[in-house]
Amino acid sequence: MCGICGIFEPRSEAVVQRSTLKAMADTLRHRGPDDEGFYGCGPVGLAHRRLSIIDLKGGHQPLSNEDDTVWIAFNGEIYNFEELNRRYLSTGHSFKTRSDTETIIHLYEELGEACFAELRGMFAIALWDGRRKRLLLARDRVGKKPLYYSWDGRRLIFGSEIKALWPAGGLSREIDLEALSDYFSYRYVAAPKTIYRQVRKLKPAHYLIVDAQGLREAPYWELHFDEAVDHSESEWCERLLEEYRTSVSLRLVSDVPLGAFLSGGVDSSSVVALMNEFQSPVTTCSIGFTVQSYNEAAQAKEFATSLRADHHEQMITPQAVDVVSKLAWHYDEPFADSSAVPTYYVSKLARQHVTVALSGDGGDENFAGYGRYQRDLRENQLRSLLPLPVRRAVFGPLGRWYPNGYQAPRIFRAKSTLKSLARSPLEGYFHTVSSCPPDLKCRLLGAEVVRSLNGYDSIEVLRYHNDRAGTTDPVSRLQYIDIKTYLPDDILAKVDRASMANSLEVRCPLLDHRLMELAATMPSHIKLRGGCGKYIFKQALKPVLPGTILNRRKSGFAVPLDKWFQNQLKDYSYGMLFGRRDDYVDYGFVQECWREHDQGLRDWSSLLWTVLMFKVWQEACKAT
Repeated sequence: MCGICGIFEPRSEAVVQRSTLKAMADTLRHRGPDDEGFYGCGPVGLAHRRLSIIDLKGGHQPLSNEDDTVWIAFNGEIYNFEELNRRYLSTGHSFKTRSDTETIIHLYEELGEACFAELRGMFAIALWDGRRKRLLLARDRVGKKPLYYSWDGRRLIFGSEIKALWPAGGLSREIDLEALSDYFSYRYVAAPKTIYRQVRKLKPAHYLIVDAQGLREAPYWELHFDEAVDHSESEWCERLLEEYRTSVSLRLVSDVPLGAFLSGGVDSSSVVALMNEFQSPVTTCSIGFTVQSYNEAAQAKEFATSLRADHHEQMITPQAVDVVSKLAWHYDEPFADSSAVPTYYVSKLARQHVTVALSGDGGDENFAGYGRYQRDLRENQLRSLLPLPVRRAVFGPLGRWYPNGYQAPRIFRAKSTLKSLARSPLEGYFHTVSSCPPDLKCRLLGAEVVRSLNGYDSIEVLRYHNDRAGTTDPVSRLQYIDIKTYLPDDILAKVDRASMANSLEVRCPLLDHRLMELAATMPSHIKLRGGCGKYIFKQALKPVLPGTILNRRKSGFAVPLDKWFQNQLKDYSYGMLFGRRDDYVDYGFVQECWREHDQGLRDWSSLLWTVLMFKVWQEACKAT
């Protein structure tokens, strides 16, 4: 893995200073501790920090073609580069290295911007075309690798992390209030926004071109759920397992030690089991919690032992939250998925033994594994019985009048169900995934922020993708929305920053785009069947995994925040939440939530953590 950054002023005669590029690249040292490189030619400058994985001696970047007219700074891995060399580049090109980076340069010479659709892997690319005086930026299909930029009409600044943009100067750090609202709804800021008005994320599966005519952005790939294919269950299992094996095998190419994260669940266990077919023993790493109900370390160790893996584990205590300020610095914007804490620690543990780790991310999105898909399906079945105006008139008042049942089992929380039935399907899903629904967010945000938002509703983040899903199947639509939002901007952002903070590369076999395309053609009823998510995935894995893993109840990578806030995290959190106040948040409402949580009246841990991470980010960004 690597970090890239650069500057381009297409209508300027100014020369990009190497000292500026150096300062930008230095902020990304953790992403690439092994090497650095620079290229400058008049108004364009590229910089690169390298973590050496393949071609350890010959992969220095930025890298050029034979006549130095095309230059590239590249972050990622291209798993089919040897195949591309054979198909497109067998003649007519002289290779200086055996790296995948050089393949991209020559492929661009052959195909132009169509080259990005040929790449199988994860990547963020900056490519300078000296002949045509244009700079291209591209990001992989699902956003495994980040790429940020700022364009003011005359200058483009870009980098693998937001912090790399600041040394270029001239950028405002004004907060985007819509992005702030989105953060309090989702716990992350969804692309293309960032928390800053002048900085944007390049969307996954997109590239942009900047030249004297300005900036143009275009997609190069789309995932289609609208063409479900009819195969027998055995045929699906055979095709799925074959594609999965291929995906894993492609990700085992490395010139440095390689291992895997192991949680004990289906996804990570299947990755390890398939790795074990190609290379043994597999180095595995697991994290557990001292709170037993949140701990899967024992199951992970048992499975690792059955494969004779080289297994390592670490237990996390509440004192581990000392790392939150470090995480806030690495994430560059507020980020409140609490599983970032164990992800950081499992990455740190893995880096002590390997340089590359495979993970099981993507199984839930591909095969409808989240419990919310099943709940949403049931609620949509009930919604179909009455038109929306009738449901709003009947269930809306009932939902307001029904007593709260926050401590009751979910099945008895009728207030939440009644409120959901009074909504459209998209509104219902928005409330399901939101950490702070609109009625609470109006109380949480400061009065001036609410006025400035002028009626903006964060549901628009989901609506944008809902309207482009291209399918009438309700489960497939939710999968599409999650793949465009939650997956890149929460799950993959979490993994990238936590792993790169430890100079570790993470590869995700379940997010291979060909595997994803295959899964998208599967009817949703073989993914979600009888209340069981990932049905067909588990059936396909029967020859690979024992029933104890396939039938184990889904746990996730949760942190025991509810108990942490009432005990060891209490003093630290209180000081951060109420020590220094601002106008972004109504701290009277936060104080009310704190009191109810502390007295055990209601579990406010999710909302408190979201506000806490906003405060920690505010402190951390002052040092950037």
